[in-house]
Amino acid sequence: MSDDKKSLSTQEFKMPKMGESITEGTIINWLVQEGESFDTGDILVEVATDKVDNEVPAPSAGKLIEHKVAAKDVVPVGEVIAILELSEAPKKTVSKTKSKATAPKTKQEQKKKKATKPTATTFQVKENVFISPLIDSIARKHHVSYEELARIPGTGTDGRLRKSDLLQYLDEGRPYQFAQATTAPSGFQIPDLKFDKGKGKVVPMDRMRQMISDHMVFSATTAPHVTAYVEADLTNMVKWRNANKEAFQSKYNEKLTFTPLFIEAVANAITDFPMINSSLDGTDIIVKEEINIGMATALPSGNLIVPVVKDANKKDLQQLAAATNELVGKARENKLKGDDTKGSTFTISNVGTFGSLMGTPIINQPEAAILATGIIKKRAEVMERPDGDSIEIRQMMYLSLSFDHRIVDGYLAGSFLRRIADNMEQFDTKRTI
Repeated sequence: MSDDKKSLSTQEFKMPKMGESITEGTIINWLVQEGESFDTGDILVEVATDKVDNEVPAPSAGKLIEHKVAAKDVVPVGEVIAILELSEAPKKTVSKTKSKATAPKTKQEQKKKKATKPTATTFQVKENVFISPLIDSIARKHHVSYEELARIPGTGTDGRLRKSDLLQYLDEGRPYQFAQATTAPSGFQIPDLKFDKGKGKVVPMDRMRQMISDHMVFSATTAPHVTAYVEADLTNMVKWRNANKEAFQSKYNEKLTFTPLFIEAVANAITDFPMINSSLDGTDIIVKEEINIGMATALPSGNLIVPVVKDANKKDLQQLAAATNELVGKARENKLKGDDTKGSTFTISNVGTFGSLMGTPIINQPEAAILATGIIKKRAEVMERPDGDSIEIRQMMYLSLSFDHRIVDGYLAGSFLRRIADNMEQFDTKRTI
């Protein structure tokens, strides 16, 4: 009897350590409920950290006695999250008597059997599908849309899509990518597109390019982008900068580029329109107290990175010039540190550096908007003077603001963008350095 039966032991199940810098995790969902049996390796609980989601397996077969924490609870590493009754494997298996190891399958496995896969040409859309952060991260990496995720049969609780479901789907070659819905509204059918990608030299993306790709796809598919445009007359700013750049460098030992002048104009406009300096958290809008301006900067590899000028509204022009010059120098020498690229609340992309007249930038998530500044170009403009209109050569620049329409409406975006242009146009030419 002692050889055929398993001895049972009650054990505490603790929040595991899931990385060197991870100190806590959030319970996403319990996949095994109180009183349910499980086998070795069955996923007991899904845990989210600030880096990745994790599926925590059972150390051996047994039964879950009690949950000590609930879904959405934040639990420190090492804290007890459940009480398990675990069984040790028998030394001999000569008896045909059922043991815990041959107990009825868990609900988790039963759901796997119940999950019926659609054919390769049709699918049933799951309504109100829940996408975990882990699934979302994998989907963005492989450019799988939410619509496509809704076609994949899930084996988790209540048909929830699990990591293993998505990975298996990817391994199978995404059979439902262009499948047709069984109940397509108004007769619409997703076309079975077959793209010819052509032949040529294959250049694998480096890690940073992959990260940029994922970030841009996520931003474009998450935030409803709207772009507004204005043009600004920078004649006064250009004249002042050209007249003072040598004296500025002699006095402060810093180059005076247009970047700190642009940052100054933007920071002052944000002070007047603080709602543009915000992020969306569920149904809450977080209006940031700090004004940290990110500036898109090219690396020697051709990739872009966004170093951040912290507290830009509290710095004078000399401090802004020093900060931008230091960050650009670090970027060119690949010496930027983690803190140099964290904490931005608004981003500027100077597409004019590359000769572009204007651009429609993609928002740097989780920010609410991003500004693109075009090339400064001499153009003939009609100027209204007290003694009549005249045609003059002016230094003109287009500005474009892409904004998240979930947070920012057209009135706020237009007013903010116009204020930036006004700050640039009304530059004080009598300003001393």
